Amino acid sequence: MRLRVTVPASTANLGSGFDTFGMALGLHDVVDVEVRDSGLEVEVLDAGAGDMGAVRTDEHHLVVRALRRACGQLGVAVPGLHLRCHNAIPHSRGLGSSAAAVVAGIAAGYAIADRTVDDMALQLAAEFEGHADNAAASLFGGFVVAWQEGERFHAERLDPHPSIRPVVAVPQQRSSTKETRGLLPDSVPLADAAFSAGRTALAVHALTAKPELLLAATEDRLHQDYRAPAYPATARLVRELREHGVPATVSGAGPTVLALTTTGIVPDGVGVDGFDVSELPVDLTGVHVTTEA
Repeated sequence: MRLRVTVPASTANLGSGFDTFGMALGLHDVVDVEVRDSGLEVEVLDAGAGDMGAVRTDEHHLVVRALRRACGQLGVAVPGLHLRCHNAIPHSRGLGSSAAAVVAGIAAGYAIADRTVDDMALQLAAEFEGHADNAAASLFGGFVVAWQEGERFHAERLDPHPSIRPVVAVPQQRSSTKETRGLLPDSVPLADAAFSAGRTALAVHALTAKPELLLAATEDRLHQDYRAPAYPATARLVRELREHGVPATVSGAGPTVLALTTTGIVPDGVGVDGFDVSELPVDLTGVHVTTEA
């Protein structure tokens, strides 16, 4: 069996929705999967191809691990594999590259088992990540609200307002989610928690029905200021964009900047030197698998 898995990048948090909001973006990794009688071969192309210390090409490769996990859960044997990974999503930039790899593997496992991706697929993906925001966005597309009840992960997919045109500014600098999460405090003032609760609720309305409220809705007091010392250029660009009236946030754990525009462009007068700026549409489909017997 041969499969082609196309999986979108994602942005998480969207300012106020820390560990809760995710959105799929029109930048895709493509993984060609061939089930064989034995052995394992992994080819990594494009993003990550020259970074062999970070991207394993053995059983520890994220796509392989996720695929085997899904097949094990679904009771399907996969004796041998050949993977060719065409990576367009930059690694360690806050665009959900690891979640995309996990989702690609799980979607491939479901296809091998002739099953449709379901809520259990989200559970498997979120267990790899520790939270469901990026994984749910890559699985289901659109805008997602994710939450956890005990050991169970959940997500609700919503359609973002069609006038929203995300722009990302990607620096050369990389960022470790583990390291930047370590900058966060164990507790925050009650006033900040209340502020964030209000902005998170407002953001759902703004993202789906009233984008003119996004500047206020994306305000954050839980994570971005605490992480700012890890990427001062990112913090500076977010601040400048917001001063120009653009709802800008740190994408996930950074250092990419997300601007939720309605124009698809960055205003004149905003300094974007050192950043690769591009408009990425919202991916409304999520992961997609085609099969060839």
